[in-house]
Amino acid sequence: MASSSDAVAVPYPHRRGGHCGSGAMRDLLEWAGLGWEGPPDEGLVFALSGSLDLSYVRNAALMPPVYLVGRGGDLETDLPTRLGAVVTVHATEDPQVGWTYVRDAVRAGRPALVWADIAELPYLRVRLQMSRHDIVVIGYDDVQQLAHVVDNDRDEVQLVPYEALARARCSRGFPVPTRHTYFDIAWPDSLPDLATVARAAFAQAAVAMTTSTGPSIVTGRDTATGATGLAAVDLFAEDLARWPEVFPDEVLDLALQGLSAFVEKAGTGGGLFRRLLSSGAADIARLTGDVRASEVANAAHLCAETWSLVASLGRQEGPARGRAEQAALAAAALPSLERDLVTALGAAGALQNAEVSA
Repeated sequence: MASSSDAVAVPYPHRRGGHCGSGAMRDLLEWAGLGWEGPPDEGLVFALSGSLDLSYVRNAALMPPVYLVGRGGDLETDLPTRLGAVVTVHATEDPQVGWTYVRDAVRAGRPALVWADIAELPYLRVRLQMSRHDIVVIGYDDVQQLAHVVDNDRDEVQLVPYEALARARCSRGFPVPTRHTYFDIAWPDSLPDLATVARAAFAQAAVAMTTSTGPSIVTGRDTATGATGLAAVDLFAEDLARWPEVFPDEVLDLALQGLSAFVEKAGTGGGLFRRLLSSGAADIARLTGDVRASEVANAAHLCAETWSLVASLGRQEGPARGRAEQAALAAAALPSLERDLVTALGAAGALQNAEVSA
């Protein structure tokens, strides 16, 4: 560890990732010297988090007026806890206290996983607010007032001014306030049996997708609808066909562009996180010999390809209404494919009797 009284840098391995959470966790596991056959790939990390899920919201008050996410909210705690780590989550409204958490960790030679709003990170150059973006602080320089930040979306370490990092860490943007959140992770000396933790992760994902909520409709000045789990798959496939009626042409185009971004570009690893799950399940099958994990990999691959097809049809050239109609035709296959995936997850997680109907 390079350090002085006013500057510290922790040696840290980094590979660009498909998703901020699983990408950061992959790097952290390699930093901790943990893995089953060398450092894990990101797909394996995502699969073991058990974080697959689905949420869909259409609301004219949002911009874009739709929101789609394919993972649950607790990857940052579920994954390390499943692997035997102890996780303490620190959150505060006091910026000095929040920075002290990070600074103390780095000074002790430990990288610090934190939340940051992407709209306030100068190297990302985006306007869209998303407050639960995972970054890792691995160093600081008090003289230059710069934090050393690792992000799944960049190959190199980013030098972020303290003021910008503080704004990113105190954001009140969508979906929740960042509150200077810091995940203090004490990693174990070795990892538990892969087959055992994989079964638990598959079971968690199956339960999340079958513990559906919605669809719900809120009537007022604007009409909004939303759901989670398999109910969200059903609602999205049905609702997408109504977009040309719900949105004016210019808003419909914005919604379709947003759909493409949520599926492919918004840190999902492609195919709304299903591609990461497919890759990770294939690794589990290879390392454990469990054919049920192979079935998860195959089912997740089909879902990922279909989500990607829907996204590509939505962003192709031509009138927005025609693009929406083509995307809706492709989306009609999603409810059946997602149920096949949940069935495979349930079997691989020893939940053969799991309910898979929304």
